[in-house]
Amino acid sequence: MSQEKKNERAAAPELSWSEQQEIRIDHLRQLEAQGLNPYGSRFVRTMSAAQVKERYQYLEPDQEAPEEISLAGRITAWRGHGKASFLDLSDLSDRLQLYFKYDVLGEEAYKRLALADLGDMITVKGNVFRTKRGEISLRVHEWQIAAKSLNPPPEKWHGLSDVELRYRQRYADLIANREVREVFIKRSHIVSAIRRYLDNLGFLEVETPMLSTLAGGAAARPFITHHNALNATMYLRIATELHLKRCIVGGLEKVYEIGRILRNEGIDTRHNPEFTTLEVYEAWSDYQGMMALAEGIIDTCCREVLGTHQVTFMGRELDLRPPFPRRTMDSMLQEYAHISLAELRQPGRAQEKALQLGINLGNKEHTLAHLIDKIFEATCEEHLIQPTFVIDYPIELSPLAKRKASDPTLTDRFELFVCGSELANAFSELNDPFDQRQRFEEQQAHKDIDDEAHPLDEDFLNALMYGMPPTGGMGIGIDRLVMLLTGQDSIRDVLLFPLMKPRRQETGNPTSTEADN
Repeated sequence: MSQEKKNERAAAPELSWSEQQEIRIDHLRQLEAQGLNPYGSRFVRTMSAAQVKERYQYLEPDQEAPEEISLAGRITAWRGHGKASFLDLSDLSDRLQLYFKYDVLGEEAYKRLALADLGDMITVKGNVFRTKRGEISLRVHEWQIAAKSLNPPPEKWHGLSDVELRYRQRYADLIANREVREVFIKRSHIVSAIRRYLDNLGFLEVETPMLSTLAGGAAARPFITHHNALNATMYLRIATELHLKRCIVGGLEKVYEIGRILRNEGIDTRHNPEFTTLEVYEAWSDYQGMMALAEGIIDTCCREVLGTHQVTFMGRELDLRPPFPRRTMDSMLQEYAHISLAELRQPGRAQEKALQLGINLGNKEHTLAHLIDKIFEATCEEHLIQPTFVIDYPIELSPLAKRKASDPTLTDRFELFVCGSELANAFSELNDPFDQRQRFEEQQAHKDIDDEAHPLDEDFLNALMYGMPPTGGMGIGIDRLVMLLTGQDSIRDVLLFPLMKPRRQETGNPTSTEADN
């Protein structure tokens, strides 16, 4: 190995990013000049790094296994000692030490190590042994560069800490931070566990449109686009609810969809304009049935993915073992806001209370629903730390929920809160087409002061005219559930590619700190 090469590895932090890249490109050209392809082809791995460590635990120091195995991964560390070198190879499963020896590889293959760099993807074949110090390692007999890394690894594998860059260049974040990879592996397992749970209960997974001529099913602003062939304004979906309920009308009695939702809203630690929800609907059920389903989903994820119901989230120690307590919205408002729903319905009282609480209402007029929601958020949500179902929402806040038989000013609805944040929302679904039309029309009457009001969806009302059985429906924010179960405080940490503010100039340099506009 050349002195220049050893110095480059030892002193890489003192070199600029472009200087390091220039050295790597030179290595690439040298490989090509030797007739070698630095971007290889298919390779059959017989084991992963984790499997090697597990299978060969029986080896004693200096003992070597007789069979040859093959692995592939990325070079993440390098320790050279003349005619012997130790490299760390990392794959998705774990890290494994590789032992390269001049006498084993021969002069040509060993000298080729001088053209390898940290971050290169390589393939290796050899025999597993345990070193004198007790570490399971691979004595390499044959190796090849499978993909040359022209960009230096982020912060030399000590973790990419620049939050802005971590989100913009998630690929570099995943390379550098194993714990980040673990979050997204758990996310995949969580979604799979939810699917298995619902499938085993007889639910059908369906797909509903992303584009529609109306944006309904939630109080939210949509993204607007244009369909050229139809010369029509279209909306990206803000919810899957209304199409899924059409499925219930059509006789698909138990349906769910895990899909992306897009809402034209702000970005903060709990909100991203593009996010994932689970929406599930069951004929002949109600919001009580959805409570049991929510508890079952969370219990399943805890048992199958985490192996525990105890999690730490937002600095709080939480117990996610069901059943969860129930609190009515009215009782919470009386306890923490010192006002009842009946009082808030008195003319002008809700706005007066909001102003007393210091809630910023701006200069525009607000609906009663908006004021009640803001007052509850300001006074009650911070007390909902352990998982809690808030039930019996007022009719003003629930245009798609069935009225409560014992009190028609309330609805059979719940929201599940954890650490002051909504995790799930469910109703006994409104299936009376006349009541539904009236509520849509009431919302339309306030459209001039509420740009998130539900549109009047005549086709959905027509579907209800065919008869929808009593139905329970629920939505769960998958991103927030993953945040909870993996202990991540920001939604960006559970989205592989969160939406970011456009930059003046994008750069391929994973160590750049160029600021936003």
